[in-house]
Amino acid sequence: MNKKDIYFYDSVKLEIQRFPAEGYVLDIGGGGEGVIGRLEGLLVIAIDCRKDELAEAPEGPLKILMDAKDLKFLDASFGAVTAFFSFMYFDEEADLKAALSEAFRVLKAGGCLHVWDVDIAALPATDKPLFALPLKYIVNGIVFEAAYGRPWPTQTRDSGYYRTLAEAAGFLHFNTDFCGQTFYSTFRKQ
Repeated sequence: MNKKDIYFYDSVKLEIQRFPAEGYVLDIGGGGEGVIGRLEGLLVIAIDCRKDELAEAPEGPLKILMDAKDLKFLDASFGAVTAFFSFMYFDEEADLKAALSEAFRVLKAGGCLHVWDVDIAALPATDKPLFALPLKYIVNGIVFEAAYGRPWPTQTRDSGYYRTLAEAAGFLHFNTDFCGQTFYSTFRKQ
């Protein structure tokens, strides 16, 4: 892929803060940069549907090749569930709904779903087929750099879109913060 085919959003800098969780943390799409694994270490069960992404992730969390739409865990197994720029890679809304439903099922009552993603409220005027978001993220005082990108979605993919789907799965919206072209939302399971 050539850089001239990519629409680059302005770079965003995020400091990833620790969050309370009773027990283990399930990190959906936890391969690649392994941000949540870097943050919470041995408390993380990182799943990804791509073996190469898991192999690339740093050591620390338990890494399992698994589809988020069909989690092989018992109900109420996790104190928190995270998706760090991973929901953006679900092409079909039905698949995202299934993953959110599974996240709800495996989360303990009172636990939170944490979602970081690109806020695409409107498509920019561009003929470029792909977009990318350069990201500097700080974990435990260390700065890392990555870029998250893909072909443009076929519909709006903003924080409201994810909120609607999460609430349909049973979650209660707790909070959303914005930074540049990104958002961080938390949802609670009552």
